Formats: sequence, structure tokens, C-alpha cells
Amino acid sequence: MTRLNITIPDHLAVELSHISNKSKFIALAIEKELKEKKQREMDRLLIEGYQKTRDEDASIDAEWEEATLETWPGQ
Repeated sequence: MTRLNITIPDHLAVELSHISNKSKFIALAIEKELKEKKQREMDRLLIEGYQKTRDEDASIDAEWEEATLETWPGQ
């Protein structure tokens, strides 16, 4: 464990004063926020990757469309 000395806004300190295990509460809140931040970053990278390969993916889809439709029932 590491001890930290932090500064927070007064209104948060007032809210936090009502929490019995402040260290655990703060640790869980930080852990949740970091997890969400990592997920947002992963989402951003995935979207960026999809956008960069959009034209290539459309080209590959077009190449395979005819072969796919040939084996589709009723075609």
C-alpha cells in the first residue's frame, strides 16, 4: 500500500466525510474511473482502426459478394 496526500474540492471533502472507509471508497472510485478510461481509449482506437480500413474492407466485400451470392439459396 502507498500513502498519498491529495487535495480535493471542499464539497467532495464534505461528501467524503460521511464515508466510513475512505481509503477503500477512494481506491474503488479510482479503479472504476481508470477502467472506464482504458475502455474509452480502446473504443477510440477500434473506431480509428475501422475507419482507416473502411475502404479496404469495402473492396474485399465487393470481391467476395458475387461468390457469396452464387451459393445463397434461391439465387
